[in-house]
Amino acid sequence: MARLPRLIIPALPHYVIQRGSNRQPVFQDASDYAQFLSWLKTGAKMFKVAIHAYVLLPDQLHLLATPADATGLGQLMQWLGRYYVPYFNQKYGREGALWQGRYKTSVIDPDNFFLTCCRYLESVPVQSDLAGQALDYSWSSYAHHAGVRPDPVITDHALYWALGNTPFAREAAYAALLDTGIATAQQSALTDATLHGWALGDAQFVDELQKKSARR
Repeated sequence: MARLPRLIIPALPHYVIQRGSNRQPVFQDASDYAQFLSWLKTGAKMFKVAIHAYVLLPDQLHLLATPADATGLGQLMQWLGRYYVPYFNQKYGREGALWQGRYKTSVIDPDNFFLTCCRYLESVPVQSDLAGQALDYSWSSYAHHAGVRPDPVITDHALYWALGNTPFAREAAYAALLDTGIATAQQSALTDATLHGWALGDAQFVDELQKKSARR
């Protein structure tokens, strides 16, 4: 069966997951994470993709991003691979593919799922026992959203700004949201939609997307 083309809708947020082949490590030390983030910052600007949140894990990466056009997200991910994979292979004396196939993505209904998605991906290090709390993990955007450390990779979304009228109010509100946790059903909806390439939102959101795309 032919695989469906990716559903990419400009100006809407997309949740992106890319995993290492056979769950092998794709980041092994601090310099790997830092190098990838440097290229992510450069590539996002080049291809007009706003990165709202991210987490880099030893064997995978998650992004929450809004492309300005229909091609920018794909171009960004391809560009990152052209730079990062040769870097990683040369450094660790390996050959061949690093990623497990194509990256997975889902168009997210911002009103219902943007902040949930953002909180979910920044909570993964805690759920994976990589950190005791979100702020302890160095390779995610949580420190930016909590007001601890500005992150040049991040472009704040309007929904984050709407959390408060001042930086302190926004940061406190976001930290409080993260502390409330995320229901298992919401976590499953996010990951299932992304791994299958489905849109994630209510019926009205999906109907509106269908009018903008020839893909089912």
